[in-house]
This record gives sequence, C-alpha cells and structure tokens, in this order.
Amino acid sequence: MSSNDVRQFVVGADDDGIRLDRWFKRHLPDTSFNIVSRWARTGQLRVDGARADPGDRIAEGQVIRVPPAEPAKAATARPKPNRPPLSDDQVAFAREMVIHQDQQAIVLNKPPGLATQGGTKTTEHVDGLLDALQFEAEGRPKLVHRLDKDTSGALLLARTSRAAAFFSKHFSGRSAKKLYWALVVGVPDIEDGLIELPIGKQPGTGGEKMQVDMKEGQPSRTRYRVIEQAGNRTAWVELQPLTGRTHQLRVHMAAIGHPIVGDGKYGLQEAFLTGGISRKMHLHARRIRIDHPDGGKIDVTAELPDHFAESMKTLGFDMALGDTDALDDRPPPSREQKKAQARAHAKSVRKERRGERRGRGQKG
Repeated sequence: MSSNDVRQFVVGADDDGIRLDRWFKRHLPDTSFNIVSRWARTGQLRVDGARADPGDRIAEGQVIRVPPAEPAKAATARPKPNRPPLSDDQVAFAREMVIHQDQQAIVLNKPPGLATQGGTKTTEHVDGLLDALQFEAEGRPKLVHRLDKDTSGALLLARTSRAAAFFSKHFSGRSAKKLYWALVVGVPDIEDGLIELPIGKQPGTGGEKMQVDMKEGQPSRTRYRVIEQAGNRTAWVELQPLTGRTHQLRVHMAAIGHPIVGDGKYGLQEAFLTGGISRKMHLHARRIRIDHPDGGKIDVTAELPDHFAESMKTLGFDMALGDTDALDDRPPPSREQKKAQARAHAKSVRKERRGERRGRGQKG
C-alpha cells in the first residue's frame, strides 16, 4: 500500500467500545489529534461509511476509513514527552507480577485495583509500569488485551511488534482462550450453561456502564460451569467469554440473577455478602491459553489474590475441584438448558423492574 492510498482497518475485540481518537493513539500514534479532527471536519474520516468524529465510540467489526498518511513535518514536530523514571518500588512491584516470560511474551498476574491503562483520574496502571518489564528486549512490551481495574489475573503482554500483531489477530479471531473464576450470589439453576444476551452501552453513562440490550446490543456469548456451591448462598463458577464485550461477564451474570460477589456496579447491594466475605470483586482471570508466535502454545495459570483465596477458604470450597479442561471442550448446552436460561433472565428483569417501581413509589 503506498502513502497515497486510502486505508481501511477493522476494529478488533480489544478496541470494542473505545473512542475513535484513542484508537488512533493505539494504532496510528504518529497521526496527531489535529489531523484526525481535520479529517473528521472534512468528511474524510468514516466508520462503516458514515462520517465520524474523534469522540465517537467504535465497536468490534466496524471498518474505519482513514485518509492517506500525511508526510511528517520534522521541523515543527514536537518531541514526545519523556516518561518519568520508575522508582525502585515500582520496578519491583511490576516484576513481582510476572508469572511467565519468554522472548515473545510476558504474562502478568494483575492484582485487583490496578487499571490496565490510564484515564482522566487513573494515574496508577499497568501501562505506566511497562518500562520495568523491558528486560533485555529492545523496547517496552505492548498491551494486547485488557482486564477491568477490579478484575485480577492473567494479562498477556507482547515483547515485540511481531508478537503484538500475532496475539491481536488471535484475540480478534477468538482462538485465544481465557478462563475466569468467579464467586456469584446464589446458585444458577443450570449448572453448565451458555448465556447469549446482546450487550450495549447504557444511555447516560458515557459508555462507562453496559446493559443487556435486546434491540441494539452486540451479540455476546458466555459459557459457564458451576464448580461448587455453598448452600444456596453463593457458587464458585468457571466462566469463558466467547465474545469480547466490555464488562461482558459481569453484565451476563447479573442479567441471569447471579451477580459477581463484590460487583456493586452491576449487582448493586445484592452483590455483597456478609459473614466476613470481602467487598472486593471476586472475578479472576485464572488461565490464558494462546498460540505462540514461534510455535507451540502459551498456557499459564494465575494464582488467586488474597481476598479471593480467603473467601474460598471461608466458604469451604475445595480448590482441587477447579482447573478442568476448557469450557468449550465440553458439548454445547441443550435446547432445554438455553430455554431455562432465558426464563432465568426474564425473571431477573421482572424482579429489577419491581424494585424500580417500589423505589419510585417511596420517593413520592
């Protein structure tokens, strides 16, 4: 492709829901915000054929039309600001997270409370610690997927540009396997199920909160299996996202009436258990399995954070029952199971609406 060609890019799963200007920072960092804004004003920047603005949020599968690259103006180009050097404590903290390292990849066990990337009010994040993980490589490693701030567990980094492209392709193509452990409120009626509920942005939240949206949401699928239960109070479940929507696991489990323990954003007060169970979110990326750029596979398991392990002990769950084969190695749920799952979701929606009506009545 020459520099005079119009370029087209397909939005990958890891970019689902981000702003268009953020996409440029990730994938075309040499294209300034002023250039992107000018392209938008003149109608040259388009998403799925429609005019787009830098602040628009994009979705997986959409096609971004980008005008030909503009020649760099070396004389007026601003030098990139230098990142402040990391302290010894920050370097030690970053390296303590490493649970796998080879020439092409690093896997971290991200603790809860640490964001993957920065934002308006987020100054502590994995992206800001990557200089500590360069080791003998020529450049700092690159993020190829993300975990929510309060979700712990396995986070893959690419150590080379070739590895970053390779891993990104496998994530967008769904050949990467991610298994999560979670504690949920109550016990699902179906022990081994598939949740198929479309997810979209909740209006009025600026894209910060998602919801099940049967009309305009994007197709979303989550496979789950109940590993063990503590009476009717809570269950330990294994989750596998078969699509990569923002907050997918959290939205899906809350939608079927079993929010993740500690997830007040989607489960509200119901998500918190008494009896000494931590109020932190109990969602952990337990295992990641993906092809390696040099052949073979990366298959890494991340240990539970302290609060999750303590809750498992308090509830009497047997860790030996976990770490089975991947969820998609089992036969798919039956038609009857899917119908029961749909009934469970409908029941949850009715319960939520009753709660809203009671709340309005009390206000009056």
